[in-house]
Amino acid sequence: QVQLVESGGGLVQPGGSLRLSCAASGSIARINAMGWYCQAPGKQRELVAAITRGGSTHYADSVKGRFTISRDNAKNTVYLQMNSLKPEDTAVYYCNVNYISSSHRTLDAWGQGTLVTVSS
Repeated sequence: QVQLVESGGGLVQPGGSLRLSCAASGSIARINAMGWYCQAPGKQRELVAAITRGGSTHYADSVKGRFTISRDNAKNTVYLQMNSLKPEDTAVYYCNVNYISSSHRTLDAWGQGTLVTVSS
């Protein structure tokens, strides 16, 4: 079993910043890609940003230049620094981890979600 614990969401004014964290623990042999997804009310979950184990990153067009994804492999933790936040960034943000388990299976795990609200 793998647990993902997210933190850092909250209410912020437009133009403000937040930093999300997601720490993975459990039966993990190796973590491959890590990512953040968001789901706004009435919409499908969509990719915000992803990072490979080697540090290559990918961003949704809507967040390029404003959000930065990073990871600490020693801590099995991924971060999302969100700057210049807009009301349309309001959503529940989910952490996703692709990993190899202690039993050598390649699996995906999801965090519980953290709410980000951008409003004045």
